[in-house]
Amino acid sequence: MTRAEKLRAKIAPFADAIVITDVLNQYYISGFRFTDGYVLVTQKSAHIVTDFRYVEAAQKLAPAGFEIVTPARGAEMATYMRDVCAREGVKTVAFEEARITYAEHEKLKDALGVDFVPSRGVIEQMRRVKDKEEVDKMCAAQKITDDAFTHILSVITPEMTEIEVATELEYFMRKHGGEDKSFDTICVSGSASSLPHGVPRNRKLERGFLTMDYGCIVDGYHSDMTRTVCIGKADEEMKRLYNTVLKAQVSAIEGANVGMKCAAVDAIARDIIEDAGYHGAFGHSLGHSVGLEIHEAPNFAPRSADFFENGHVITVEPGIYLAGKYGCRIEDMVWAHDDTVTSLTHSPKELIELF
Repeated sequence: MTRAEKLRAKIAPFADAIVITDVLNQYYISGFRFTDGYVLVTQKSAHIVTDFRYVEAAQKLAPAGFEIVTPARGAEMATYMRDVCAREGVKTVAFEEARITYAEHEKLKDALGVDFVPSRGVIEQMRRVKDKEEVDKMCAAQKITDDAFTHILSVITPEMTEIEVATELEYFMRKHGGEDKSFDTICVSGSASSLPHGVPRNRKLERGFLTMDYGCIVDGYHSDMTRTVCIGKADEEMKRLYNTVLKAQVSAIEGANVGMKCAAVDAIARDIIEDAGYHGAFGHSLGHSVGLEIHEAPNFAPRSADFFENGHVITVEPGIYLAGKYGCRIEDMVWAHDDTVTSLTHSPKELIELF
């Protein structure tokens, strides 16, 4: 079944059609990326409703089964969809309640002249399970990310600033095929490494831990990796902290099984960190799903009610953060498939001391 066909089956119990306004969900269902228009899927037909700028590309990239139409703009797009609904006897249309503004909702509801009902996150539920094509794109993005780590280790100097290191990583990824960075690159050193989402500073690298959390996008799909290295030599306390994080990370990956509760995977890493005496120093969840967005569901988190299932791609990223002193995080992406778990990340994780 195509994604549009699967979507029809999922909305059938509560809606005759769905209008998709979120650009990522539009791409997921239609296979075409555009930023102005709608995707309308009814029980009988599927439509990409956009303007002249996207016609040629849509005709080449959109999958079979989609009608590509180009009303002028705005009101005319809504008029086209209203006519489709009237022609096919559509009475109830699902909308993306978590991804549409109130103003847009009211405009479409009035223009289409149908009952609007929440979509109940059906597309997001579909997106949780990645197929091989999606995983291949994330693997391509992660290959670039891994290569960027190898590159930065070869060019980094003590005279560089955190901003320069972050920029070098981003430039390398763009130069080698990344469409864009996955998110604002985190590159923090010394005492700032205790900030889980610290912002790179325009100052030379401090001695101590240097945490780099970054990734890139390939064909719309993200990678996400964190590596912590040491600027200078690590003392025994730093080595103990680093090795605790490493043990927690490796143990969680090795202990994760398909069908396992996500909260139980989180507990593997969290218990190791707590047992080592770092109480309250690991304050975020163990990991999040990755795909068309950098943060998706499900998560490896203490309160998660989800299960780790085939098709999920989730990060494993424990950390220890000692405020005002230093911090460390190590992150890989893992893929559940065929009742096994595979890491998509291949950069080394042993402690690397530079200079």
